[in-house]
Amino acid sequence: MASTRKLSSDEVNALIDGLGSETGSPSATMEGDDVRPFQFGSDDLSLLGDYHALRIINERFARLARAVFLPMLRIQPRISSFPPEVKTFDEYTAGIENFMSLNISRIEELRGNMLSVMTPNFISVLTNSYYGGKITALPTKKTEFTATEERIIELITDGLNETLQVAWRDLMPIKITYQNREINPQFASFVDGAELVIICSFVVQLPDTDAASFDVIYPLQTLKPIAAQLRSRLQADVAEDDHTWREKMERAVLNIPLPVTVRLSQPVVSMYKLINMQVGDTFPISIGEGVEVRIDTEDAFIGDLGDVGGNAAVNLKSRMK
Repeated sequence: MASTRKLSSDEVNALIDGLGSETGSPSATMEGDDVRPFQFGSDDLSLLGDYHALRIINERFARLARAVFLPMLRIQPRISSFPPEVKTFDEYTAGIENFMSLNISRIEELRGNMLSVMTPNFISVLTNSYYGGKITALPTKKTEFTATEERIIELITDGLNETLQVAWRDLMPIKITYQNREINPQFASFVDGAELVIICSFVVQLPDTDAASFDVIYPLQTLKPIAAQLRSRLQADVAEDDHTWREKMERAVLNIPLPVTVRLSQPVVSMYKLINMQVGDTFPISIGEGVEVRIDTEDAFIGDLGDVGGNAAVNLKSRMK
């Protein structure tokens, strides 16, 4: 369901008129009353720059959203984001099926709504896998979701909303609140059909089956107040602390095996005595204040020999500098 760039009906008609016109040369189009003045920087709602900040948000959201689908798929899928597109809502709904999972939520800080769209096949894959089945879509035609699928949709919607809040955090803190759900785009009370929307599409790579996709849609009017921020280069003001990564790294470091040796003494023996040494021979050694405890190849502690429960042991007295 990944969005593809399609010409609108007006653009197609304009292209056909241009091809059929005999005055379609550049010189003809630059003459007469057809030339209109344009002021750079004018407020054109269809252009919000290159959406750089929104692309960064989508990429971060795609990485974080893997954890949302992990309980259902039992794997962390690879999720890729497409560049945002601007279309009218009618143009968008004309390219999707009449039976979809449409979840409407409200962004309080922007005083607007957002829409998440998932295909029935994707919901079927998640439901089948979540309850122990294979990661595959069931070849069935239906016009409504079961109660079990509704519960999966609820879990996914809540998880994606929470993940979006985290992904938007560096640009601005937002609170996303679920409002309602529809299955037919014609009945979704989202925006008027002629209004422009920003479509953010994501593809979920699945093993041994076709890739699935879902969309997150913002009305252009909702993002208009922060258009300047969306054009800017997004900078992370707060460094995110990945506790999971730190815990895994700590466990990995703590499981590194290190040899510990206890050195009683280090006598010096001449070559003559060493060559003539026999079984049963003895030679004196000098013991200082205690035995040396070494970790790997570094001197660490001074200790005393002893025993604990009948086993030889070393009592650590002081740390060596």
